[in-house]
Amino acid sequence: MKKYISLLFLAFVIFACKKTKKEKSDTTIVAEEIKKADIKLYTFDGGSVLANNLELFSQDTTYHGQTKEFADAFYVISHPKGNLMWDAGLPEMLVNLPEPFTDPSGAFTVSRKDSVVNQLKSIGIRVEDIKYIALSHSHFDHTGHANVFKNSTWLVQEVEYDSITSLTSQEKNTDNYNAIKELTNIKKLNGDFDVFGDGSVVIKSMPGHSPGHQVLYLDLINHGPLLLTGDLYHMYENREHRRMPIFNFDVDQTLKSMDKFEAFATEKNAKVYIQHQKEDFNKLPKAPKYLN
Repeated sequence: MKKYISLLFLAFVIFACKKTKKEKSDTTIVAEEIKKADIKLYTFDGGSVLANNLELFSQDTTYHGQTKEFADAFYVISHPKGNLMWDAGLPEMLVNLPEPFTDPSGAFTVSRKDSVVNQLKSIGIRVEDIKYIALSHSHFDHTGHANVFKNSTWLVQEVEYDSITSLTSQEKNTDNYNAIKELTNIKKLNGDFDVFGDGSVVIKSMPGHSPGHQVLYLDLINHGPLLLTGDLYHMYENREHRRMPIFNFDVDQTLKSMDKFEAFATEKNAKVYIQHQKEDFNKLPKAPKYLN
C-alpha cells in the first residue's frame, strides 16, 4: 500500500510540474504577444525626390531618358523600452522654399513640406522622446533632420561613421558631414544589432550602397515581420533585376547584401517595403495612424 501511495504521489508531482511548465509557457507566450502589441510603426513624409536622370540608378543604360518620382520617408518605431527614429528625410531648409530645389547638376529636384518637430506633434511626442536615431546610411536624403536629435543615441555601423566623419568626407562631402556632425552620443555597430533586446526591432548590416549601409527588421504582432530596405533597392525593378545606382560604394558588397537580404526575408516570411518606392510608401498608414 505504501508503495502504491508513493507512486500516486510521484505521478501527482510529475503532473503538477508539467502543468506548471505549461502555465509558464503560456504566460510567456502571452507576455511576448503583449510586448509585440505595444510596438507601433509610424510613417512620415520626409519629402519628395524627382530623379530627372533615372539612368543614374542602373549600372547600364536601362533607364536612359527616363525620370521617376521617389518617396522619401522617415519612421518612428514606438517600443515599450523607448522610441527609435529610422532615417531623417530631406534637409529641412527645403521646407521654407517657395518651390522645389534642383541641384546644380540637374539630376534631382527635391522638396519637403514640413519639419520633424511639427510632424512628431501628430503622435504626441517631442524630440527628447526619441531614445535612438538610426540612419540607413548617410546620404543627404536620409540625414535631413538628424542633427535635431543630438541628445538621442545614434546607432551607426562603425565603418559608416568612420567614412562620413573622415577628413576627406568633411572636405569633399561637407553637406553630408554637416547633417550628422551634432550627433555625438554614438553607439558604433559592427554587424546586426537587436535594438531593444527582444528580436522585435533589429538593424541588419547590408553594406554596399554606402560602406555601412543598413536595413531595419520589425516583428509586429498584427502585421507580422517586415523589412525597410533603406537604399539597398530604390524601386521594384531594381530588386527584381538586382540593379543598383552607378554611385554605389561597392558593387560586389551590394550584390552580397542583396543575397543576404533575400535569404533573410524568405526565412522570416517578411513583407518588404522599398522606402523610395511611392507605391510602398502609400501602402503604409501615415502618422498619426500606425502599423502594429
